[in-house]
Amino acid sequence: MKKRPHYIVDGYNLIHAWENLNVADIADAREFLIHRLIEYGGYENFEITVVFDAGKTEDEERVEVYSKIFRVVYSGFEETADSVIERLSYEEVRRKREVHVVSSDAQIETVILGAGAYRHPSREFYRAVKRAKKHLRKEYLGNVTLPVVRNEVGDRLDADVMAKLEELRRGK
Repeated sequence: MKKRPHYIVDGYNLIHAWENLNVADIADAREFLIHRLIEYGGYENFEITVVFDAGKTEDEERVEVYSKIFRVVYSGFEETADSVIERLSYEEVRRKREVHVVSSDAQIETVILGAGAYRHPSREFYRAVKRAKKHLRKEYLGNVTLPVVRNEVGDRLDADVMAKLEELRRGK
């Protein structure tokens, strides 16, 4: 059985390429991106690893696993997201995996292409995610048509009950 493609995403690079995403609250932007990529990975049947820079903290590298096909990696102390992406790319290519790296960073491009991985610019990947979301909406929601006539409670009551309710409303 062929393994699904593994996408390694430069998280902050993609956040900054995402149109109309409020980057003032970076935590919300991260959560938004994570949820969009979980949905996209499930739809396309990709394994996705999102890598965020956390090199200014004194923590070790941290991995959050959301499912068998989705995880988030925060780089460790004095380590960049770029170095984590490079390391993961080499490891996955050595395992004979089809690896795709999402980043618009020219430095990463050179390294990962040398490793045998594919590169997708962040802006191009953003468009692919948006197209998939649009297709999902169309496929699963279709053309939603609302009823032409309102459905009111009064339409279901007989004349006697309506008359009594009207008297109560008027206080008679």
